Amino acid sequence: MPSGNRKPKPFRPVRWFALSSLAIFTSVTLVVVLAASAPGLLVGNLVPSQGALSSIPAGWLSLYVSASTACPGLPWTILAAIGTVESDNGVSQAPGVHSGSNSAGAEGPMQFLPSTFAEYDEPVPPGGTAPPTPYDPIDAVYAAARDLCANGARGGADLARAIFAYNHDSTYVAEVLRLASTYGTALSAPAPSEAAATAVAFALEQLGTPYQWGGEGPSGFDCSGLVQAAYAEAGIALPRVAQDQFDAGPHLPPSIAPEAGDLVFFGGGISSIEHVGIVVAPGQMVDAPNTGAVVRIDEFPTTPGAAWGSQIYVGATRPWA
Repeated sequence: MPSGNRKPKPFRPVRWFALSSLAIFTSVTLVVVLAASAPGLLVGNLVPSQGALSSIPAGWLSLYVSASTACPGLPWTILAAIGTVESDNGVSQAPGVHSGSNSAGAEGPMQFLPSTFAEYDEPVPPGGTAPPTPYDPIDAVYAAARDLCANGARGGADLARAIFAYNHDSTYVAEVLRLASTYGTALSAPAPSEAAATAVAFALEQLGTPYQWGGEGPSGFDCSGLVQAAYAEAGIALPRVAQDQFDAGPHLPPSIAPEAGDLVFFGGGISSIEHVGIVVAPGQMVDAPNTGAVVRIDEFPTTPGAAWGSQIYVGATRPWA
């Protein structure tokens, strides 16, 4: 196999995060069996769980999502779990993470042997360095996606084999699969209409796309450009800017919690809307937040008037109603 020259690295237990009630497995053996026989359990448009949002830095989370597209069908949760085990998402100060190598000769936040990294370091991903280096998070995570893809992860075909090729340690495989199962939460219910489902699917497909002021895609979006494009995909025409999108309604009563496909708005009040996102799960939205960021999943409060950063949550609309 292409990564057969990888030396087994000592397995390092990581801190145990709160498990999602939708994704808990009580047996490590069961995790391995399920991942090998029914990879669909870990594949798909998974929304980050509360555990993922609270434990993985936002920049790293977006990087895992965008890098997973380098291998069609590879769940971003697998990359996130590997990054957590290997370097606590770049936070670890262990030897080799930021410079030099560890005792096995591995380098960077995804802990590559130099020879293995050289097999998967190109093409240079957007934002990566030239020449690529295993110490650069973007270079390293994209190389990890290609490594996994070459060893069975494409289409989620054999995730356990791909992870074992990454690090020849069955305990390591089990821990990566366990963590991955806690990081992704499937949408709790299908979107309530075909239009809403189409808009949500389009928005999720844009995860990792750079923010671009005035952007309407496909190479960049601002918040309202993403919303307009998502609903255009569903055959619904929306105004271009967030204030006009809010004014277009129809508005949800404050007592009704937003559902998948609803639009949620933020700003100083009903006449000073500054931001909009598309709901994908309770309290979670896809949005294009600001310059320097990418399309990502953010949490939001569901009570109108509640603070959201320097703004407040103003309310929600249901364009498909």
